[in-house]
Amino acid sequence: MAERFKGVDFYNIEALFSEEERMVRDTVRDWVEERVLPIIQEAYLSRRFPSELIPEMAEMGMLGANLPEEYGCAGLNNVAYGLIMQELERGDSGIRSFASVQGALVMYPIYRWGSEEQKREWLPKLARGEKIGCFGLTEPDYGSNPAGMITTARKTDGGWVLNGAKMWITNGSMADVAVVWAQTREIGDRNGIRGFLVPKGTPGFSARDQKGKLSLLASDTSELVLQDVELPDEALLPGTSGLRDPLMCLTQARYGIAWGAVGAAMACYHEALSYAKQRVMFDGPIAGKQLQQQRLADMLTKITQGQLLALQLGRLKDRGEYTPAQVSLAKRANVDMACDVAREARRLLGANGILVEYSAMRHMANLESVYTYEGTHDMHTLILGLEITGISAF
Repeated sequence: MAERFKGVDFYNIEALFSEEERMVRDTVRDWVEERVLPIIQEAYLSRRFPSELIPEMAEMGMLGANLPEEYGCAGLNNVAYGLIMQELERGDSGIRSFASVQGALVMYPIYRWGSEEQKREWLPKLARGEKIGCFGLTEPDYGSNPAGMITTARKTDGGWVLNGAKMWITNGSMADVAVVWAQTREIGDRNGIRGFLVPKGTPGFSARDQKGKLSLLASDTSELVLQDVELPDEALLPGTSGLRDPLMCLTQARYGIAWGAVGAAMACYHEALSYAKQRVMFDGPIAGKQLQQQRLADMLTKITQGQLLALQLGRLKDRGEYTPAQVSLAKRANVDMACDVAREARRLLGANGILVEYSAMRHMANLESVYTYEGTHDMHTLILGLEITGISAF
């Protein structure tokens, strides 16, 4: 049992993983311990994404890990991919967010709706970390309702002209290419929304750092501005055909978040348990106090539930049997769980819990963003409500 606690595995979930899945997890876990944890405190306080890690992440196959090998990707199954996200978020949500955006929100739409030329041009470079991408869907006034976007793409003789702005864009300032979604209704396109590849340096296209964040401080968050951005026809992702397409990208990202949140919760639980055993109060370790044992028991229970939920979702995804609503349930449940675990871990740590050398407060602050992005908790509630009742409440 002591060995199982090392990985927070109270129900021996280890036995449900294949040898390859365990190997992938352990390799990424060791890398996070050796390369992420020693620098993440400084990166967080400095408000910088540790971009020096990107080449190593690429070399280990973490970018677009569940996409095919023919495009330079690792070709892993979705459970192994989920375990990568879990271990990256044990380090920091900003590290997992980078990998999620690169793989699920940039590489996936190119793979799914891009031309063969676009796939050959971009996917190997993105997998190797030679190029960085971002995903432009959310707008200043249209987050939970992307159908209302006001960014437009106007058809010209030789291509397209884009105008608009995107907000809360992870990887935006360092991206070499942006997957930008724009509405084409004004030209009579019944599909309404199309995806475009906008390279860095295109005239009229710029990225501005998001100022004033109190969460995800070790992450690159930006606003994208498009002012009469002229693109050739080849910039259009030809397979895109409406709002369903960017929402499918979000489903891919939400899947990774459901695993990543478990990793953040595991990190907080480990820290709380270790601290409780060492912190002496009233002539004994606080681990021997009933209140703290209740906290630890609740944390372990919630993490175990989240692990089983993520694993079953991964198996369904690998069999092609999962639904977007099932992903919504997992994202909603596991992020909410991780928020609770991080908060209780911080409280168990007492005053020390607000110090950066402990991870609970950093995870707690990060998870407030994770709770909101890729569909807010409340929006996923309504998605599930629609699935359950057949009646839309939004």
